[in-house]
Amino acid sequence: MDLEKTIKELSQHEKKVLLTLKKLKGKASPADIFSAGNFNQEVEVMNAASWLQSKKLVTVEEHLKTTYSLGKEGKVYVEKGLPEKQALKAIHNKKGKATLQELSSLLDKQEVPVAIGWLKKNGWASIKKEANSTVLELTATGKKAVTETTNEERILKQLHKDHTKEFDKRDVASLLSRKNVIKEKETISSTIILTERGKQILDKGIMLTDEISQITSAVIKSGAWKKKAIRPYDIHAFAPASYGGKAHPLVDLIAKIRTIFLEMGFEEIQGDFVESSFWNMDMLFIPQDHPAREMQDTLYCKIPKKIVINEKDLIDKIAKVHETGGDTSSTGWRYVFSKEKVTKPLLRTHTTVNTIRYLYEHPHPPCKVFSLGRVFRKENIDATHLPEFYQIEGIIHEEGTTFKQLIGILKEFYRRMGFETIRFRPGYFPYTEPSMEVDVYWNNQWMELGGSGIFRPEVTETIGIKNPVLAWGLGLERLAMLKFGLTDIRDLYISDLEWLQKKAII
Repeated sequence: MDLEKTIKELSQHEKKVLLTLKKLKGKASPADIFSAGNFNQEVEVMNAASWLQSKKLVTVEEHLKTTYSLGKEGKVYVEKGLPEKQALKAIHNKKGKATLQELSSLLDKQEVPVAIGWLKKNGWASIKKEANSTVLELTATGKKAVTETTNEERILKQLHKDHTKEFDKRDVASLLSRKNVIKEKETISSTIILTERGKQILDKGIMLTDEISQITSAVIKSGAWKKKAIRPYDIHAFAPASYGGKAHPLVDLIAKIRTIFLEMGFEEIQGDFVESSFWNMDMLFIPQDHPAREMQDTLYCKIPKKIVINEKDLIDKIAKVHETGGDTSSTGWRYVFSKEKVTKPLLRTHTTVNTIRYLYEHPHPPCKVFSLGRVFRKENIDATHLPEFYQIEGIIHEEGTTFKQLIGILKEFYRRMGFETIRFRPGYFPYTEPSMEVDVYWNNQWMELGGSGIFRPEVTETIGIKNPVLAWGLGLERLAMLKFGLTDIRDLYISDLEWLQKKAII
C-alpha cells in the first residue's frame, strides 16, 4: 500500500498514537501512551491502536496476569491461623493426643471438620477409636509441623501485607480449593509495538493538523468544510457488520407464501384454534375409532366440556354417511355413529377444518381459498417434530377441475418457492381419493413436504357439492428447514440472536 495514501487516511488519534510511540521508543502500554500523548480517554488509545493494527502499523500483544487477594475466611485465618494448624497446636498441648470432643471445645464448631480433613490429608494425625471416643494422635510429621510455617501460611501473610500478588497457580491450589480463603482475578494487559511499516510512516513524516474527520450537517451548514482539510476514507478498511431490525425468518417466509397464493388468484381464510370433533374429524369422514382421534395423538380440551353443534340436520347426514354411506355411492365405515362424540372440543389438528367449513357455507363454485395457520398434535419434540406447527392449506372448487390441475398448482407453488425438482407419489388420507404426497429434491435427497388429493364424495356430496374439490395440506416448518439450511426443526424457535441477525431476508 502507498505510504502517502496511508498517511492521508490516518485519523488524528492514530497519528497521536504513532508519534507518542516514537517518543516512547516504539513500545508502550495503552496507559503510558494515554499519559504521554495528551489524550482525553484511554479508550481513544485502544480504538486508534486497533485501526493501526489493521493497517499493519502496530502490533498489539496481550498478556494474561493472574493475581490473588485475601477472601473473607482468609482474613480470619491470618489472625487466628488455619483450622488444621489450630488443631495441631491444640493436640500438641494435650501431649500429642486428644479426643474429638476435646478438640471441639477448643475450636469453632464449623472449623472442626475442616481441621480434621486437613490433618488427615497432610499426614499430621492419625484417627482411631478408643473405648467410646474418637481419638486424634499426632504423627512424627505432625509433631515436626507444629513449629514450622507452611506454604499456605506464608502466602496468607504475604497477601495480608500486599493486597494483590502474583503466585504460581500450583502454590495456591490448596487455598483455592477452600471456600472464601483467597480470591483469584485475571486481568489482560496490552503492549502496543511499532512495526517496521509504522516506523517507515514516521520516517516519512506525519503532522497533527486541524482536519474534518466526519461530515455532519453542522459542518456543511457552517461552511467549515471549505476552510479545513477533509480526511480521506479507506472504503476497503475493516468495519464491523451492522444488522438492522427485520422480521423473523418464519414471519418473512409466511408473508412470501401468502403473496404467492394471492398472486395465483386465491383468497385467504382463517379459523379458530379450538374446534369440535364434528368439524375437525366427522365432517372429513374420519371414522370415530380412527387412531388419530386417540388421546395420544389429539389434544382434547377440558374447558369447555363440549361445543354445541347447531346444524342438527347436518349431523344426521354425516352420521348416515359414516354408518352406511348415506346418499353417496359409498358403503360408509359400517359402525354405529356416536352423536355424543361430535361435541368433544379439541385443538385443531389441521387447517382442513377451515376449508370444509368454508365449503359448507359456500357450496357453489367457483372458489379458490387457502389458509396459513397453527395446528396442534400430541407429538414428542425432536429434530423433525413439534406439538405445535404451521400448515399451508388450500382448495380449488370449480367445474371441470382435474387431478392434473392439482399437480400443476403445487408444481407452480414450489417453483416460486425456489424448488425446481418436484415429484408426486401415491398416498392415503381418510378424506381424499385419489391422494398423493409431494416431495422436493434438496441437498441430494428427496424430502416429503405434504399431502394432497381430491375430497372424497362422502365429504363433499353430503353438503351439496357435485364438482371435484382439489385439496392440499403442506408443512411450513419442514419447508422452512430446507429454505434456511437447518437440520433441527427446533432451531426455528430458539432465539439464536447471531443466526437471526445474519439470516438474509427472503
